Amino acid sequence: MATEARTEAAPIGKTWQRPGFVPLTGLGLVLALLLWLFYNLYLHPADFFQVLLIGVTLGALYGVVALGYTLVYGILELINFAHGDVFMLGGMISATFMTEVFGLHNNPSIGYLIPVLLATLAVAMVGCGLINVTVERIAYKPLRGAPRLAPLITAIGASFILQNVGLVWKGSGYTSVPYIIRRSSNVFSVAGVTYPWFRFIVILLVVPLLLGLVYLVQATRQGKAMRAVAQDKDAAAMMGINVNRTISFTFLIAGLLAGAAGLIYVTYETEIRFDQGFQLGLIAFTCAVFGGIGNLPGAVLGALVIGLIQAFNEGLTWHSPGSTWTESIVFSILILILVFRPEGLLGERTPEGG
Repeated sequence: MATEARTEAAPIGKTWQRPGFVPLTGLGLVLALLLWLFYNLYLHPADFFQVLLIGVTLGALYGVVALGYTLVYGILELINFAHGDVFMLGGMISATFMTEVFGLHNNPSIGYLIPVLLATLAVAMVGCGLINVTVERIAYKPLRGAPRLAPLITAIGASFILQNVGLVWKGSGYTSVPYIIRRSSNVFSVAGVTYPWFRFIVILLVVPLLLGLVYLVQATRQGKAMRAVAQDKDAAAMMGINVNRTISFTFLIAGLLAGAAGLIYVTYETEIRFDQGFQLGLIAFTCAVFGGIGNLPGAVLGALVIGLIQAFNEGLTWHSPGSTWTESIVFSILILILVFRPEGLLGERTPEGG
């Protein structure tokens, strides 16, 4: 008995364990990044804060797209690769309505701009919502009980189909929209740091969308149904929840977010092409994994971090790799996340994440 007591008590006195190679490598990378950032801040503080604001704007945009990925994954454990292409179609719908239907031109008056943006936002959101629900009904619903690889391959196929829809509709070139806000018009200018209105409008559009989504998921009856289905589909069905309708509703909400993101993107970048949805969608997917896929606050946090990393990489002056390395850095981060912390920053554990 005494021997057993000593054996059981031994782990209590074990207070320190030498960290392994993988944690030390991760810690070294984080410290190197922080030192690089602080030295850039020391050399050019105004440029640093200017780039910081650009990163926040990019992160807000990525966050809207990343929420679509994390909503669908949270309820179906499906990576909907077609989501980025729904976003692309939302951008094309927005560009078409702003230029060909409403005849928007450079630097329109605020009295004309606001109604046009709101009307275009409604059209893009409804259009992308219907596209997403249609994809779910045709491509994913028949595979509801199939092995997980089948809907994953189907999602990739749906992505290429939607890309080709954009290619046939608008061609291989860029679809452009006019500058709706003068690039020289600033919200503020302090100590050499400026924040122009064409970037701030991204925040003005994104914040209400995020708050509305949080309210929907946390405080409404349909949101409670979504959370119940995400927890356990069988138990939710036993409690009287229509699982199929809830899944379709989730795809509708993800499509609405994709349409809103498409409008925000074209007003910010002023152009979009048929293949940009796939590229930006992969970055947004990385944001969702980084924050903890299936976790809504995590998707937003991951998007802000990725947006800042991209902005710092492309905007800082001291030993920055530059824009040609952006995608390599972002996807290297994805690999590192899967190695060091597969459950993401906020610790949302998934069956794959452990």
